[in-house]
Amino acid sequence: MTETQTALEAMVDDGVGLRTEFAFVLPRGYVDAAGRVHQEGAMRLATARDEIVPQVDPRVRLNPAYLTVVLLARTITRLGDVPVIDELVIENLFASDLAFLQDLYRRINQEGHTEAAVTCPSCNHEFAVDIAGDAPGGS
Repeated sequence: MTETQTALEAMVDDGVGLRTEFAFVLPRGYVDAAGRVHQEGAMRLATARDEIVPQVDPRVRLNPAYLTVVLLARTITRLGDVPVIDELVIENLFASDLAFLQDLYRRINQEGHTEAAVTCPSCNHEFAVDIAGDAPGGS
């Protein structure tokens, strides 16, 4: 087991079996002002406060679609080496990465996991795939 894998496991398990953070790998990655690409990150479970507070945000009141930006900025705990994940970072994600994170948010907060059931079109074998992407050090 690599050092990175050990660190990720410690990050996503609070020791009592409740997984509160989920590692992910963005399909494209956030490109910062220096041109560096950040793909690996983590998202925590949302709290009731995370869902309630944005409802009074003037940006959300003017544009309800902005709720997604605020929720993701509140629940993404890490994105590569980006020091602060705020609304500006989320606004500058590629559309495919934003859609990926919206789906991840829904899955972990409504379904409690990042797996999707799939069926092989050739042999009809059913299995689960982790849609969060490959964890660092994985194949």
